[in-house]
Amino acid sequence: MTSPVIRLDPADTVVVAREDIRKGTRIDSEGLTALANIPAGHKLATRALRRGEPVLKYATVIGYAGEDLAPGTYLHTHNVLVDEIQKDYRFGQDYRPAQLLPQAERETFMGYRRADGRVGTRNVIGVFITVNCSATVARKIAQYFDEERLEDYPNVDGVVPFIHQQGCGMEQTGEPIDLLRRTLKGYIQHPNIAGALIVGLGCERNNLERFFEATALETGTMLRSLRMQTLGGTAETIRQGRAMVREMLAEANRATRSPCSAEHIRIGLQCGGSDGFSGLSANPALGRAVDRLARNGGTAILSETPELYGIEHTLTARARDESVGRALLDRIRWWLDYTEGRDVQMQGVVGPGNQDGGLANIVEKALGGAKKGGSTGIEAVYRYAEKVDHSGLVLMDTPGYDPVAATGQIAGGANLICFTTGRGSCFGSYPAPTIKLASNTPMYNRMKGDMDINCGPVIDGTATLEQMGDAIFRSILDVASGQRTKSEALGVGAEEFAPWPIGVTG
Repeated sequence: MTSPVIRLDPADTVVVAREDIRKGTRIDSEGLTALANIPAGHKLATRALRRGEPVLKYATVIGYAGEDLAPGTYLHTHNVLVDEIQKDYRFGQDYRPAQLLPQAERETFMGYRRADGRVGTRNVIGVFITVNCSATVARKIAQYFDEERLEDYPNVDGVVPFIHQQGCGMEQTGEPIDLLRRTLKGYIQHPNIAGALIVGLGCERNNLERFFEATALETGTMLRSLRMQTLGGTAETIRQGRAMVREMLAEANRATRSPCSAEHIRIGLQCGGSDGFSGLSANPALGRAVDRLARNGGTAILSETPELYGIEHTLTARARDESVGRALLDRIRWWLDYTEGRDVQMQGVVGPGNQDGGLANIVEKALGGAKKGGSTGIEAVYRYAEKVDHSGLVLMDTPGYDPVAATGQIAGGANLICFTTGRGSCFGSYPAPTIKLASNTPMYNRMKGDMDINCGPVIDGTATLEQMGDAIFRSILDVASGQRTKSEALGVGAEEFAPWPIGVTG
């Protein structure tokens, strides 16, 4: 019989309920009796804990006992308290570089080779805006190219509008506008973007002249621009925009897929709607796939900085050197200052969905979330939307909010997103497709229309993390080769383009 609980480490003072456990249930594997009803994914104490004693999960402190606790006690937000944890950063002491496979032994996928050596997993025409004032024009240009009109261009995956809420009413210099421009440039130059049209109004602070000057982009056959005020307004800009896109479509359609080394795959790692099983199944299974990708020369980007807080010392120990570790700590300190006194999870309390799923606090959530990064050493730390030029596992500073975080990763060069969820996040992204990984079987069965892979068999006891990691890695290669994800089939992703709206407006 499979035990009703999951023990993660011999040193742990908690176990996780594999299924709903009724009060009075005898748990022979731990030699205790449940003293309360324990929902699936939630925790119970495995031994007596004195008030103030550390609570251990994965042999890591996730909080402190808020009162004297007996074995079998239900542990959650009411009796697992967050307090300052002494951290030994151990810079680089656990660093393990990826053991690269010889070139001839590396996996391959069918990708789009660009003239400059970049490799894409999709072939998309993007319609971008410098300011929200030109959003409707960009949307109408893109919407014109529906499935019927694209039938003549079978090698093009779509014409997508990338709409945002910024570009004016903001500082004309400084971090906010630099960040917006960096994000837009990253998308325009993305290997999955075959051609781009940029639409501006004309009088905005982020106008076309300043945007091109700041980004050093140059127009050409596959990069066009339009200014609404110069052309005489909305209708004429839409007309000319459609004509320009039609010309780019003919060129983009000449691209074909060819065998490419897996070293060209760059994955953005995301998790949203986490539950008590996310850190036990989907996240560590994805971590196994990341380790395989790193051995093949590929890249994975771990982000959502506020959701790494509390366990950052485990990451600095995996950093390539002290400078990489301190770069992470610099971003953690920025977030602590930025969120001081605010009711956000960086201050300890996670969201309602996380709590309902069994997570007591940000430390426990971070502990599970970091497992998406596998065991490979951390090669570099990037600011939001910076171009990623290292292979292996890297970190990128982003908020925890999924659309904003994934947007930064894609701007940095991620040509695919892997998104784990325990509660059932319905996320998608363009131009990089999203593979969604369910942490538990009941949610997967309930939401099959949105979930790509069920990692629940790890919890059910019918698959190992290694087996699940292999399945995820094979799916990564298939999707990179053109297999459509559930979110792509549903058309989810265009509205999820969300550059980080940092800073003030006025």
